[in-house]
Amino acid sequence: MPYYQTQLTLSAHPRGFHLITQEVVQALPEMAQLERGLLHVFIQHTSASLTLNENASADVRRDFEQHFNVMVSEDISYFEHTYEGPDDMPAHIKASLLGSSLTLPIQNGRLALGTWQGMYLCEHRDRGGARKLMLTAHGE
Repeated sequence: MPYYQTQLTLSAHPRGFHLITQEVVQALPEMAQLERGLLHVFIQHTSASLTLNENASADVRRDFEQHFNVMVSEDISYFEHTYEGPDDMPAHIKASLLGSSLTLPIQNGRLALGTWQGMYLCEHRDRGGARKLMLTAHGE
């Protein structure tokens, strides 16, 4: 069973939820050789995360950002880890809630996502910078 792996560096994105499906697929063209398998996507950061959701309507991504900003506010007085700014600790909590990886099915050389599904980079910092993803595909 072949394994393919690469690191993808995403350019800096502003705080929010951003579709990255096409960037991920383009970064691992060897996936097209797999009739069936899995793609594992892992983000190598603690203040950004990944999730899978609606790929057609940008208001879904804006609503995600608004919801998480209310759910994990920056003005919580008991946070101690704030030396990188008020968005620092909330970013870590949001990243833990959403998660650092996705495992997605591959069928006939393509991601077998639902009609309206896409991968999001969830950038939780005001200035998070470039983000690195480790992409690993395997199958037959």
